[in-house]
Amino acid sequence: MKFPLLLAPVAAAALLTIGSAHAQQQTYKIAYIDPLSGPFANVGELMLTHTQFAIEDINAKGGVLGGTKLQLLQFDSKLSAQESQSALQAAIDQGARAIVTGGSGSSVVSAIVQAVNKWNQRNPGKELLVLNHSSIDPELTGKSCSFWHFQTDANTAMKMKAIANYIKKTPEVKKVYLLNQDYAHGKQWASYGRQLVGLARPDIQFVGETLHPIGRVKDFAPYVANIRQSGADSVITGNWGQDMTLLLKAAGDAGYDLHYFNHSAGSVPGTVLAVSQAKLGQLTWVAEWHPGQADSPKVDALAKAYKAKTGKDFLAPRIDMTPRLLAAAINKAGSTDTPKVAHALENLTFDSVVGPVRMRAEDHQLLIPQVVNTIAPVDGKTVKVGWEGTNYGFRTDAIYSGNELAQGTDCKMAQP
Repeated sequence: MKFPLLLAPVAAAALLTIGSAHAQQQTYKIAYIDPLSGPFANVGELMLTHTQFAIEDINAKGGVLGGTKLQLLQFDSKLSAQESQSALQAAIDQGARAIVTGGSGSSVVSAIVQAVNKWNQRNPGKELLVLNHSSIDPELTGKSCSFWHFQTDANTAMKMKAIANYIKKTPEVKKVYLLNQDYAHGKQWASYGRQLVGLARPDIQFVGETLHPIGRVKDFAPYVANIRQSGADSVITGNWGQDMTLLLKAAGDAGYDLHYFNHSAGSVPGTVLAVSQAKLGQLTWVAEWHPGQADSPKVDALAKAYKAKTGKDFLAPRIDMTPRLLAAAINKAGSTDTPKVAHALENLTFDSVVGPVRMRAEDHQLLIPQVVNTIAPVDGKTVKVGWEGTNYGFRTDAIYSGNELAQGTDCKMAQP
């Protein structure tokens, strides 16, 4: 008759253990790994705020699987592959199940993906996903594709195809110089520029090409002098962050009126201000949306809510979309088991604020609309709203669907 009393502490301990395990299951940890210090810290902070906002919104609406909340862990990549892998190990030690990254550049993201591939192979049952919102080297969804990696931005080839389609209808572009950062994606942007713009406009002359160290050039005046000597009227550049703003400043100081073609610079804080201060030059870039874009009520509503909560301007629907795609896949899978979530992400169709998007199963490339737009003075017609406290905003030049820009792939996806 005393057994129940003797067993009571054991039973209580068991209940505590079960309760603790249940509590742990109520949190799904996501690790954010991007630059939070150094020359591109403003880019990393922007991307972090977008990610935080989306996760808090998901949690406010009940989380996933009827109550599991998402928890965001933050790590500074320091724009270094080595630091990113240290951050990845720390994320693993803290129980992360998914990595959100992309602002550190394709070489860093590639290193993270390779490390995750090895970890997942050696640790079945503890697998990780990599959700990449901004590193757009086609190799990541091409020859170097991974079952565990998903890309939520249009890749370089897709973006350059949109740019090439625009240049095809822009006869004043005649002589093009290629100036890019000396890393994998900078070289890719230059290569696709030659290839796709050359196909669209065989008459265009490519008059020079230079690669420069990423994030280390303090004065672009010598580069601008070389561009001027070449006789170029336009520059295809993948520069972003301070490398873009300093290039604009140097050209403006030199009185050189250039047309720049870029993949995402307009979404980085400070770029519009730099264009307005240079007073010369046009910057045409491509993204899934731009501020002030007409007929985008869903993004407008999201941007308003984001501004009200964070006090900051909303710039990148794809970054906000990334954790929402993950949440949709978890709910579709009915599980937080990583392989199941990965399979659920494949061919997932999602009704995003920029319209329906689909995660292509064969290479894990999101098919997402792209808007070619140019930073230009407010004129009340094509540009109605100024940005960053200036009288410059964004002019819509062309809009292409993800399917229109989709490319073939060299991916040979290895299933786990």
